[in-house]
Amino acid sequence: MSTWLAQRKIVPTLSKQSGAAQKLLAFASLIMLVLIFSLSSSNFFQFDNLVAIMLSTAVIGVLALGSTFVIITSGIDLAVGTVMTFSAVMAGVIITTWQLPMPLGILGGILAGAICGLISGLLVAKMKIPPFIATLAMMMVTKGLSLVISGAKPIYFNDTPAFTEISMGSIITGIPNAILIFFGAALVASIILTKTIIGRYNFALGSNEESTRLSGVNVDYWKIVIYTLTGVFSGIAGIMMASRLNSAQPALGSGYELEAIAAVVIGGTSLSGGKGSILGTVIGALIMSVLTNGLRILSVKQEWQTVIVGIVIVLAVYADMMRRRKK
Repeated sequence: MSTWLAQRKIVPTLSKQSGAAQKLLAFASLIMLVLIFSLSSSNFFQFDNLVAIMLSTAVIGVLALGSTFVIITSGIDLAVGTVMTFSAVMAGVIITTWQLPMPLGILGGILAGAICGLISGLLVAKMKIPPFIATLAMMMVTKGLSLVISGAKPIYFNDTPAFTEISMGSIITGIPNAILIFFGAALVASIILTKTIIGRYNFALGSNEESTRLSGVNVDYWKIVIYTLTGVFSGIAGIMMASRLNSAQPALGSGYELEAIAAVVIGGTSLSGGKGSILGTVIGALIMSVLTNGLRILSVKQEWQTVIVGIVIVLAVYADMMRRRKK
């Protein structure tokens, strides 16, 4: 018990202290990118383009929020992108094929994501399969199921015009709802991570799983909870993506997990576990979108955009390694 009390008081404090500097650095990097692209092109710092940046951030950002929880435990979830697609397909089937009310379709899509996360958690916690392998398998399964269930064809929501309003409608004039959903999800994720027992055990698992187990904590149970929570965020992202495209695209999703993980790492969450924040992830997702949008406006070729983003990810991981060595 004394070990757990020490973790409860000391680990979060150390995490906050080391995380504050990283968040400040990430935010400064974001501001610097905005200034550079604004000075490089008059088309960058315009309202429509800024809204476009935020809109492109929304789906990846929500995926990254879920990934943050898993990565803090020193785990990984490679299935978030294809689970997102599977959730969208299930929502499409419920609404268009089964002709059930739209709210049930939305809940069904999110539930599908949660079930996928639950299964991944069981594979990792109960069967002791390494997270990389377990979620890689889930990625392949959900990718295949999406194609099988949809008949390898897009599912359109033309008969449910209200579905498009979920992402592309505007409660606030000029601001797509997807942006509001992203920031709302970030607020909820931040509360869970910093104010609830889930967040407390999340950091404890990533800091020292064995000590947490010896303190009497049901480590397996909380791992399953965390992976399930990640699945919920993937489900939400699936609904947002389907709404934005007005269709569930069964071939979409591969590669999104890499962008989500990149946003988490750039935002300061350590791949070694035990450190991270939702605010950092939001900033990391914005950095990814600003960088991609700015390079596109400057007419940088797509292949070079990919190279530059890859270099940024390497630098972010290297900076985290340097901080840990100094400690």
